Amino acid sequence: MNQNNKNNKRRNQDNHETEEVNELIVFGRNAVIEGIKSGRSVDKLLMIESGHQEGSAQKILGLAKDMNILVQYVAREKLDQLSNQGKHQGVLAFMAAHDYVELEVLFEKAKKRDEAPFFIILDGIEDPHNLGAIIRTANITGAHGIIIPKNRAVSLTATVAKTSAGAIEYTPVCKVVNLVRTIEDLKSKGIWVAGSDMKGTSMYDVDFKGPMALVIGSEGKGLSRLVKEKCDFIASIPMKGNVDSLNASVAAGVLMYEALRQRNL
Repeated sequence: MNQNNKNNKRRNQDNHETEEVNELIVFGRNAVIEGIKSGRSVDKLLMIESGHQEGSAQKILGLAKDMNILVQYVAREKLDQLSNQGKHQGVLAFMAAHDYVELEVLFEKAKKRDEAPFFIILDGIEDPHNLGAIIRTANITGAHGIIIPKNRAVSLTATVAKTSAGAIEYTPVCKVVNLVRTIEDLKSKGIWVAGSDMKGTSMYDVDFKGPMALVIGSEGKGLSRLVKEKCDFIASIPMKGNVDSLNASVAAGVLMYEALRQRNL
């Protein structure tokens, strides 16, 4: 690839990122304060590395602490880029494309259907297209909701909403601070937890009936060590080809459909 093509590719990627982010950001101190106070879900705040000691900036930090919103400190140039050189006043908020729910909402959804809970836990999925596709398949296969981590994972962006093809409106998504602690909480409530890994038991020999949470690992690293250790058992997808891995959303779909098959027997 020549240098011009590389530059064009990078420019297209930057433009795509800006277009997506601009649908979901609020910048300027008063606008951010009102955005947080409105109750809309905020994925994270970006603030410049210096100059956040003033009154309104401190108010924003106080609101973020009260609402458990992640705050990251960045260089001014980053905010200039994301706000398209707007008057960001040193602060920018990423607003979610859809509101998150509490974990109990997932249990309530299962109870209303008179079904054993079936949840999908995503351990560090970073590609918005994968998250959107997983939400879509989760809805189709009857899962009662998705659980994602607060850090080091994609949130409910505009691309996620679009890729879900409307499923985001019907499939609740819960964002949690600590996946390991959440898994422990689920297990204490009678939920069996199945992780996905190539070295596990064939999915055809895993019992997906009953109260169940299926954990899908990240695109590159798979399940994190601590999450894997907390799983009750590990399920694998039989493979006969020359490659030994599947895209995260495809793997999630295969496992969800096997769970659907078993749960409908």
